[in-house]
Amino acid sequence: QVQLVESGGGLVQPGGSLRLSCAASRIIFNFKTMGWYRQAPGKERELVATITSGGSTNLADSVKGRFTLSRDNAKNTVYLQMNSLKPEDTAVYYCNVDLGYGKYWGKGTLVTVSS
Repeated sequence: QVQLVESGGGLVQPGGSLRLSCAASRIIFNFKTMGWYRQAPGKERELVATITSGGSTNLADSVKGRFTLSRDNAKNTVYLQMNSLKPEDTAVYYCNVDLGYGKYWGKGTLVTVSS
């Protein structure tokens, strides 16, 4: 069992930046992927960015060049640095870890991009 706790969401103006954090309740070794998904009102949940235990990252085309995913193994934490935010980035952002034998989700953090 793994608990994931997200933080860092909030209201930001277009063009602004936010950093989301996702802390896992325990050390996770050899996960398949860990990262972020988002769900906008009326839309399906979609992948934003994930990283493998080997360090390979995968970013959605819509966020490439603006978002960066990183991790701190000592803190069991992954970070999503979001720059040049757009109104269409508004969504609830969920942290996810896929251990292969099970997938775990955080409760989500709301990001609102609006002037």
